[in-house]
Amino acid sequence: MIMAESVICDVRNNIATIILNRPEKLNAISYDLVDTLMALLDALEADEMVAAVIITGAGERAFSAGADIHEFSRGVEAGGEKAMRDFVRRGQAMTARLEAFGKPIIAAVNGIAYGGGCEITEAVHLAVASERAMFAKPEIRLGMPPTFGGTQRLPRLAGRKRALELLLTGDPFKPARALELGLINAVVPHDTLMEAARHLAGRIIRHSPLATRAVINAVTRGINLPIAEGLAVEGEQFARMIPTFDLREGLDAWIGHRTPVYRGA
Repeated sequence: MIMAESVICDVRNNIATIILNRPEKLNAISYDLVDTLMALLDALEADEMVAAVIITGAGERAFSAGADIHEFSRGVEAGGEKAMRDFVRRGQAMTARLEAFGKPIIAAVNGIAYGGGCEITEAVHLAVASERAMFAKPEIRLGMPPTFGGTQRLPRLAGRKRALELLLTGDPFKPARALELGLINAVVPHDTLMEAARHLAGRIIRHSPLATRAVINAVTRGINLPIAEGLAVEGEQFARMIPTFDLREGLDAWIGHRTPVYRGA
């Protein structure tokens, strides 16, 4: 168990569970939370005992209600450059780190996922939501656009017109709508949320960690490229697997009708 004031991390059975830990603030994203999360992601990516990560929120009400507006507003009052440096760049670096993380990250959305909480959900690789979850892009109500990547990732997930409806109205939407838009992978009963997230992680980590990383890299790097360039990225990721034990093991196990035993090498 790793515990900081704003983030808790527990590692069991090769799965790390990160808990955004500001329940009294609906797990609002503070500067400290972002910095702590970034350092934790670095440690988990380097930890060979961690094969997958689940991220959720503390308490029963919220995954994350978004940015800590009181903290952010002080930066705005101090001027544009400070707000850009302290808030926008920090938040965009966080979601970019989640998106490009070399191990699968699953959001277990246990409640409100507004603003930055929704942007975390957009950035991670997979997401499972409680039937009690609620999503929104409410930044427009504050007189601003989203700043952690929401204007870029949501249209890529949901399509331009459907994303713009959410971005321009700021209206909340239920998990069924999030599922329809491609923002999440499943909606489950609230009491089974973490079980469902761990089950999904287990279905992934039975495979080669090198192949898992190759898939994540190919998708993350290739999704916004022209198809020819994306195919080149895919080929590059395959080429990296050719000299590995895991590829040989996977092929031999398939031919021999047995379960492969991967080494991550």
